[in-house]
Amino acid sequence: MARAKFPITGDPAADELLVTDPLALLIGMLLDQQVPMEWAFRGPATLSARLDGLDADRIAAMTPEAIEAVFKEKPALHRYPSSMAKRTLALCRHVVDVYGGDAAKIWRGVRDPEVLLDRLRALPGYGDEKAKIMLAILAKRFGRAPRGWEAVAQPFSDDRPRSVADVDSPEALARVREWKRAQKAKGRTKSD
Repeated sequence: MARAKFPITGDPAADELLVTDPLALLIGMLLDQQVPMEWAFRGPATLSARLDGLDADRIAAMTPEAIEAVFKEKPALHRYPSSMAKRTLALCRHVVDVYGGDAAKIWRGVRDPEVLLDRLRALPGYGDEKAKIMLAILAKRFGRAPRGWEAVAQPFSDDRPRSVADVDSPEALARVREWKRAQKAKGRTKSD
């Protein structure tokens, strides 16, 4: 299988972290709201630099005040650093409590796409749409989704450039951004 490509941040090292660290990918997807995609997915690399590595157990053990301080450090990790710090803390605690701190266990060995979608939906900060997009990322960018994923990830399994799951190059990022602009101009969302 070809090496996964996820050139979303504009920073090769940040992109590499998303490909090599499942927790980074989960946190990037969590942060992907109300900020540009590049900023959201660069967040895990910034967090890793500030914490000297990403470790679900270590983050889960932090106090809400400590993780919030890390998010608020200049430049802030997100437009809403306080709420995203709390969500990241809850996500890491879930990964520790349910998956023993191994984020890849969420999808590793799962053969039923409905089970995987349910696991993604259960993640703190993930709703139905975010879970479907994450499933599409796992399939389209990483080749790590069970057979039949397309049916449960709709509409994000189609070939329209509607989400971060469709980004495999800087040109694809521009197409996704343009498609989203066009949808917004029509009064539609990326799900339409």
